[in-house]
Amino acid sequence: MPKINVYNQSGEKVGSMTLSDKVFGQEINKPLIHQVVVAQLANRRQGTKSALTRAEVRGGGRKPWRQKKTGRARHGSIRAPQWYHGGVVFAPKPRDFSQKVNKKAKTLALLSALSAKVSNDQIMVLDDLKLISAKTKEVADILSNLKLDKSVLLVLPEVNEEIFRASRNIPRLSAICSDFINVYDVVRHNKVVMLKSAVKKIEEAYGNE
Repeated sequence: MPKINVYNQSGEKVGSMTLSDKVFGQEINKPLIHQVVVAQLANRRQGTKSALTRAEVRGGGRKPWRQKKTGRARHGSIRAPQWYHGGVVFAPKPRDFSQKVNKKAKTLALLSALSAKVSNDQIMVLDDLKLISAKTKEVADILSNLKLDKSVLLVLPEVNEEIFRASRNIPRLSAICSDFINVYDVVRHNKVVMLKSAVKKIEEAYGNE
């Protein structure tokens, strides 16, 4: 079972905890992680872009000028693609980009991503997180104490509006609840910082998968 240090808000080591092998000690499956990340990003696409083909653009029914003896190139319609305000060749149309990934595969990809973070020493556990004034500067100071200068995913055990609001203006920091932890967020951040209670909650949710 992987063992990890536990820190406080001041960046001091206050203990250690043993992580569950079923969650943080899984075999790393990179192709599956890639598949789920691609599906997540595809499912975010609205697919609402649209343009008109030459058949849909209004006008252009009459030949703009005679075929020969004008000295100009021959044209059949002013709504052809080469004309200003003409139609679009292979015009994009609304479509559904969503990809289906079954629940078991998504769970396995998440556990694999978390295990990869543990093996690369990219997970940090905090014993607790309490803000006095709920200011952005307070959260920035905590990140500085923990020597986190790259992108960070902060995982909380439950929704905390004060921490979410104080974290919002720090570009490199994303705060989420453990119920919404996902593969894409885990992979795209350099470090994952979890509260001790959030780790236990994740282990309870995925330990029996």
